[in-house]
Amino acid sequence: MGRWEPNARERLVRAALELFTEQGYDNTTVAQIAERAGLTKTTFFRHFPDKREVLFAGQDTHARLLADGIETAPGTATPLQAIAAALDAATATFTAEQRDFGPRLQAVIAGNSELQERDAFKRARLAAAMTDALHKRDVPDPTASLAADLGVRAFSDAFARWSDPASEQTFTELARQALHELHAAATALD
Repeated sequence: MGRWEPNARERLVRAALELFTEQGYDNTTVAQIAERAGLTKTTFFRHFPDKREVLFAGQDTHARLLADGIETAPGTATPLQAIAAALDAATATFTAEQRDFGPRLQAVIAGNSELQERDAFKRARLAAAMTDALHKRDVPDPTASLAADLGVRAFSDAFARWSDPASEQTFTELARQALHELHAAATALD
């Protein structure tokens, strides 16, 4: 594939995940990722600050979609209904290719403490985006932050289920189901 061809960012993500799966995260260099993608190191660094970030390429988009989903939820929506709207907005954008990447992505992250730390940061960023959006709807804390935490947990749980090749449900269905289960578990704490 030529360097001039489109989708450089996507090609870099795909190449990185392939290499991390084949030879491990620590044994993979930026130069190898760029070469596998048919690009240069300079192009890699135009898109990502380091090789760790290539696995978290969609974080800003997901945070924006979650916040937008809360913002556009009906004015009468409860905090949890607004979180459900956020999950609907974000999960609807996932493609079949992302579903195929899921198991490999999860395995690579699980096998590296640096990536686990970065994944925790991503979750915190998503929770912060949802909390801020709930605050704009005049939802006070701790309600806003607890609802956002449930949303992030539902998103993560649903992604793991959706990534399972045996799963036949949509990401949106699984996210709604996970949110319902988490809400039921939280209510049972009483």
